[in-house]
Amino acid sequence: MSTDARTRRHCDRRPLNCDEVFESLIPAALDSHGELAARGVEYKQLPPLSFDVEGRVASLVDRNGRLELEEGTLPGAVMASLNEGALSDLVQDWTTTMGLAMKSRARLTQGEFGDWVGWEPILRALFDGRPVHEAGAIDFKDRDERPLEIDRSFRLDDDHEEIAHFLSQAGYLHIQDVFSPEEMAAVSTDLDDALLRARPEDGASWWAGNAEGDQQAVRILFFQEQSEALRTLLADERLQWLGGLTGDRYRSVSTGAPLEAEGLVKPLDIKTGLSDLPWHKDCGQGGHSYRCSGLTVGISVTGADAQSGALGVVPGSHRANVQTSGKDDSLDMSSLKLTTRTGDLTVHCSDTLHRAHKPTSQPRQVVYTSFQLDLKPGDTVEEVSLEATRSARARLTNAQDRIAAAGAGAESSEFVDLRDEAH
Repeated sequence: MSTDARTRRHCDRRPLNCDEVFESLIPAALDSHGELAARGVEYKQLPPLSFDVEGRVASLVDRNGRLELEEGTLPGAVMASLNEGALSDLVQDWTTTMGLAMKSRARLTQGEFGDWVGWEPILRALFDGRPVHEAGAIDFKDRDERPLEIDRSFRLDDDHEEIAHFLSQAGYLHIQDVFSPEEMAAVSTDLDDALLRARPEDGASWWAGNAEGDQQAVRILFFQEQSEALRTLLADERLQWLGGLTGDRYRSVSTGAPLEAEGLVKPLDIKTGLSDLPWHKDCGQGGHSYRCSGLTVGISVTGADAQSGALGVVPGSHRANVQTSGKDDSLDMSSLKLTTRTGDLTVHCSDTLHRAHKPTSQPRQVVYTSFQLDLKPGDTVEEVSLEATRSARARLTNAQDRIAAAGAGAESSEFVDLRDEAH
């Protein structure tokens, strides 16, 4: 029951200059998917999108049910200023509209930030032929074609084919009573110690601030390196079986490489920083068509409920071309909060919309690890040093500030003010 949604290969990605994008790539995409993309613009009621690429300005606009490219900007358009490299990455799905904002690669000079992010599924429709999700397009069926019990949980001894089918339909799993309270207590002690050792400049932690402005470590990157108890559990068959669930080839399974993990604490009263993340997909910065779908596994070191910041998911969203950042008003799909007990696992596809709800009565601890798809046969990828990979991950702790600086009202977006909507 594969969840492999990849349509691109790393080795096919190359630098594109501005003229090639505007005079060749976009016109070809418009010929193939101009009507499909325009339908998404109309459904989401978006204004035109204008690009200012080092002085050359061009706009995408819906003209009578077909997307067209026009020189110059248009009244009411959302307009982004960016360089050729950023444009090249955007049209090839290596980055997203939100990914450019998070890394200070685009500056919005006109329009609304929400519309800039809202254009992301339109671009995927245009360049990849993925229809923008419309209400009623997703339903849920069990293996007998009956309505699926969408909020069910599983245990380790349940039928793995049934579990795999549920994952393919819903994009998430809740598996109960996997690890013991004693095992979780050992991991919790190690996480407490790691949080005490963390420093803002260590390049291995994320930080957040409370209402008084006090900064505290909330995420320990590469936490497995600081916890022997966790390393033992990451190699345990009670977790490793997930790597064979979908029949896909995951990197850690095919190479035998150990899983990496991050340890998180969800404190009370957090006002700034990336602690309680709003709705997003793990491919929200880019690369969906190169990497999805991996499996992200949460180990409930402490239980989580509505008062302690339970994980929220939008079932079926991994099958829908929707915004990868935020949960826009056009989305008809309902969300769930996953109530877990100590030792439970949650699993979500990397392209499933999910969020960390704010704890209101008590903090919680969770460890996240993931199974990532191996390269497609014949594909190659440019080698990036481990140090560079880790440095890029660590720099995300300040992404909130970079989003706010993107302009066009970004400073009040949900990724900056960390609203915790009920839906």
